[in-house]
Amino acid sequence: MDDLFLTIDVGTGSVRAALVDRRGKVVAIAAREHEQIVLQFGWSEQRPADWWSGVVAAIREVFDTVPDARSRIAIVAACGQMHGTVLVDADGKLARETAPLWNDKRTVAHVEAFEKKHRPETYLADSANPAAPAWPGFKLQWLRDEDPDAWRRTAAVLMPKDYVNLRLTGEISMDRGDGGASFLMDPRTGEWSDRMIDLLGLERGKLAPLRNPVEILGHVTAEAARETGLREGTPVIVGGADYPVALLGSGVCRPGIGSEVMGTSAIITAIAEKPLLDASVSNVGTVEGNWGAFMLLESGGDAMRWARRAFHEKQASYEEIVAKAAEAPAGSERLFFMPYLTGERLGDHRNARAQYFGIGAAHGLAHMHRAVLEGVAFAVKRHIDILDGISGSPISRVIASGGGAKTELWLKIKASVYGIPILVPEEAECGIVGCAAMAATASGQFSKVEDAAEAYVSYGAEVTPDPAWSDVYQPMQGFFEKLYAHSQALYDDLDGLPA
Repeated sequence: MDDLFLTIDVGTGSVRAALVDRRGKVVAIAAREHEQIVLQFGWSEQRPADWWSGVVAAIREVFDTVPDARSRIAIVAACGQMHGTVLVDADGKLARETAPLWNDKRTVAHVEAFEKKHRPETYLADSANPAAPAWPGFKLQWLRDEDPDAWRRTAAVLMPKDYVNLRLTGEISMDRGDGGASFLMDPRTGEWSDRMIDLLGLERGKLAPLRNPVEILGHVTAEAARETGLREGTPVIVGGADYPVALLGSGVCRPGIGSEVMGTSAIITAIAEKPLLDASVSNVGTVEGNWGAFMLLESGGDAMRWARRAFHEKQASYEEIVAKAAEAPAGSERLFFMPYLTGERLGDHRNARAQYFGIGAAHGLAHMHRAVLEGVAFAVKRHIDILDGISGSPISRVIASGGGAKTELWLKIKASVYGIPILVPEEAECGIVGCAAMAATASGQFSKVEDAAEAYVSYGAEVTPDPAWSDVYQPMQGFFEKLYAHSQALYDDLDGLPA
């Protein structure tokens, strides 16, 4: 009886495999960690072979947990970290042992050279995105220029989950979610953009065929069956990038609903029928065929991590820090924290800095900690206002996920700053649930992935704005915007000071 889905999530820190039943419930889950390779500052790589060995081990562990699972798998569905640029040769073997990841910044010079020649308004309609170091298009430029031997041997460029799918099925493809966030796909056609490929001096023939996430890609080969324990011939779908798949798995798949992933960074996303073409906004194709317009704050949860290190030398727990923050009143007695600890991803001020502003003799540690939580909220609200202004369709509620969504105080602060309610999915493994929703749709259980998500995703209690807190935060938001604008004049001068 084919009543289980095998889902795979290739993350930055680990690979996870899970068994999910046809009601969307996680039956078993296993993980295998892998390391990032940092050869020099700003670089970040991983070995695709490590992803595959992790997948094999994690699958075998969940099969050991549920001994009869092997014979019950209906479909395999994978998602994976975005932008990790894998090169394979004509035989499907790695043309390069390592792949630069989403957070790899070695492409900065290529991005700056592109920006000097091209203003965003001249190419946004062809790329859906402004230029940024994360995009695989720029990673391919670096690989072409700095590793010409690997580039010469490259027959196909894949994303992380595509490499896993290749090892499972022997088939090569990429979904349009990963494709749309590559800087190389035309958002109007859903196919590779000849114009963007030409502007970056790349070769279209090296780009994998683009397909829809819920299509059947192929079937588990005899070799993959021997390695993983899967049945030979088990169907494998194309799958998707982890970010849009997690959006689906949190129920964010219709216009008007927003998502905030409260992880190391804070990513706010608005679902729209078409990409929002603006130099300050990035876009990713969603599983159901919409677009997710998103803005990323590099230091979301990382601001909490910084506070723990800077104020407590990592000796205090996050729970203790939040409890201390709760001692301060809403607004932290007019103390502001600008959370740009690692700059900004897009725009003219990637060299932005963090700062406290308004410190007085009465402020103490509780104020400092609460200001960090509030500063992140003000920065994300700034992004929400930008997205609302461009789309003309304001976000009516936010679905929150990630580690920060477990902090009740932070959720209440954010709801009060945003002025809209926040919901948290009861199942935190949104990527796994999204994979299951794709698998269930591919198997014919649902006609649309939106229907699968509606059946599979449930929420805890709604977090609503506190009216008294909102009254404090609303004028503070305006001041935050002024502080944001005035600070920009100082960043270049700061960089010019002696080290």
